[in-house]
Amino acid sequence: MKFFIDTANLKQIKEAQDLGVLDGVTTNPSLMAKEGITGRDNILQHYKDICAIVTGDVSAEVISTEFSEMVKEGEALAALHEQIVVKVPMIKDGIKAIKYFSDKGIRTNCTLVFSSGQALLAAKAGATYVSPFIGRLDDISSDGLNLIAEIRHIYDNYAFQTEILAASVRHTMHVIDCAKIGADVMTGPLSSIEGLLKHPLTDSGLAKFLADYKKGNN
Repeated sequence: MKFFIDTANLKQIKEAQDLGVLDGVTTNPSLMAKEGITGRDNILQHYKDICAIVTGDVSAEVISTEFSEMVKEGEALAALHEQIVVKVPMIKDGIKAIKYFSDKGIRTNCTLVFSSGQALLAAKAGATYVSPFIGRLDDISSDGLNLIAEIRHIYDNYAFQTEILAASVRHTMHVIDCAKIGADVMTGPLSSIEGLLKHPLTDSGLAKFLADYKKGNN
C-alpha cells in the first residue's frame, strides 16, 4: 500500500518524507488556500516546491470544468515536473479529459468519486488513480469503506490498471481498514500516518526497558 499525504503544508510533507514511508502527495485548491497559497503563479510554484521535497507522485488539480480548458490547464500542470499527476474531477468533461490525457501519456487522478459506477468510468477512460472520498461518505452516514470494497471487486474482475486511492482518510483505522480491503493507496493527514506508530503497550514496554537499564547502570 502506498502512503500519500493530503496537504499543501511543506513542513508536514517534509516530516512525512523524512519518516521514510511517504510515496506521494495529494492536494487541492482548498488545501492550498488553507496555507495561504493563492494566485496561479504562486500555486504552480508551490507544486514545484512539493516536488522538490518528495520522490513520488504529486497530484495537481485542474480548476476548469470544461473539456478544452481542462486539457490546456492539465498539459501545463504536467509540464511543470515529471512527478505531477493531473487531478481531474469526476464530471462528464472530466472523463473526456482523462481519456485525452491517457492517450497522450499524461497520468491522471480522477477525484471526487463517490460511487462504484463513477470509478468504473474513470478506469475505462484510463485514469492512473481513482480517488473515492471515504471520509465524506462517512460524514453523511454512508459506508465509505464499502465503496472501496466494491471498486476493488470490480477492478479485479476486469484487471483494470487504475489504482484505488482511498481519499478523505480521517484517522488511523481508516488506513488499516483500507489496507485490509486492498486499496492501492491511501491519502490522509500526517496524523493518520503517525498514528500507526502508537500503541500503549509499546510506550509502557519501552518505559520499562529504559527504567530497568537505568537501574542496572547506576
